[in-house]
Amino acid sequence: MFATATRNFVDEVDPGGLLIPVRSLNDSITLLTVVVSQKRFWCWQKPKYIPTDFTLNDILTGDTPITPVLTEIDFIKYNGTYGDNIQGSMDATFIHSNVNAEGKDSSKLQFSFGSLKKDEVDVRKLLQDSKKSLIDMSHSLIKQTKKKRQVFGVVKERIVTSQPCSVIEEVQQAGECGGTLSLCGPKSPKVSLKDNGSLSKDSNVTMEIPKNTTLAYALIDLEVKQDGHYELCLMSNKGGFEVDSPTQKGLVGVTGASVPNNPEVTRLAEELKNLHAHFQLLSSLPATSKASLLKIMTGIIEDQAALSALQSVLDQMLVDKSANMADISEAHKQSIQPVLEMLKELECGSEGQTEHSASLLSALHLLTSALDELTHDCLAALRACSSPAVLKIVELLVQCLSGSGESPASNTNVAALPEDVLANLEHLFTSSDVSLLRDGDTARIQINQLQEPGYRPLIMCIALRGLHALAQCV
Repeated sequence: MFATATRNFVDEVDPGGLLIPVRSLNDSITLLTVVVSQKRFWCWQKPKYIPTDFTLNDILTGDTPITPVLTEIDFIKYNGTYGDNIQGSMDATFIHSNVNAEGKDSSKLQFSFGSLKKDEVDVRKLLQDSKKSLIDMSHSLIKQTKKKRQVFGVVKERIVTSQPCSVIEEVQQAGECGGTLSLCGPKSPKVSLKDNGSLSKDSNVTMEIPKNTTLAYALIDLEVKQDGHYELCLMSNKGGFEVDSPTQKGLVGVTGASVPNNPEVTRLAEELKNLHAHFQLLSSLPATSKASLLKIMTGIIEDQAALSALQSVLDQMLVDKSANMADISEAHKQSIQPVLEMLKELECGSEGQTEHSASLLSALHLLTSALDELTHDCLAALRACSSPAVLKIVELLVQCLSGSGESPASNTNVAALPEDVLANLEHLFTSSDVSLLRDGDTARIQINQLQEPGYRPLIMCIALRGLHALAQCV
């Protein structure tokens, strides 16, 4: 619940920016907290951020700690409502501007954080103090981070609550599933969880959030030299450790992936071509297996927290070949267990062909990785477009976008889509920097002119093509 709230908050107030949502109330995030950045499997995935129990002063040598200059300012007064069918309302009041949007839906997410504060470090003073400071290269955290070629940074700013809040989750299940998540002031409204079938259940699920709780934070990465000197990466997140070998210069463990200079369409076509084997493997599964996986995956899309939990388990399985769900909640275990059982079933059916089963794991990991990068409203739009008939039309549009030489989708087929489905498709495309264009009897999508190259069109195409692979012959 808390992770879903903070992620959607960051997606709304700082899309594509520097803010990182806090995933757990157990994460104690203060200014200058050391956070490890762990690179992911796919180039377009955001790094995985792991807060530590240490601050910058804890890993420095000497007895004179850095005393940062701290400032606190009003950040935002935030209230929002988001519906699973994309129609929603949002009211965010910044210090110098207002943003408003309205709508309603029977299943929705509601936020009411009230007035939030931003704490930040004076980076110029921190830069000056860092010139006289050395990192203790014998510290256990440094040794482990360097050995795994990870990067660490320190928290330079954070968004905190200025009053007690509550997180309330409302879920409706039985054919249609959705949720309402509400963050409010000290008084919490009653929430009912009801099945849409003949049986119903009422329940209150409330999580109290105290004052001064960190909701999101921003990092400044460190570039660490062999002698313990370090520099703050002021313009980009390219921290790391200087390597030992005299024949290797530069840093290892740099976060993020460089974006090729090729035009966007060419890059997209090349990336999808490189991933073709994964989609082919999914589409070649037995029809019953594909139908089951499609049903399971479209169900998991309804719960963003469960989707993230599945992604974490598949991450671990790619490395350790085992699924450790000790840190997964019981509710999320019930959601993701069918996927793991399906993997095991298909592995047994491969008659010992471990290479095939490993490829299937990678293919599912690719699909869930793309889904996990989508925002809540994009997942809602995708869920509304996940029927085999719609996915077949969307696949033709993706082929056109990637420049594969295939004919554009028939405008007749696109026009035959229900208005709500078409609206969801257009929202998904627009959120992914793509436009839906109609010209006579054809329809196509094209990448918008981007100020900076990004991976959003690729992520959308992977999600759509992966679901379409499971929907073939279903």
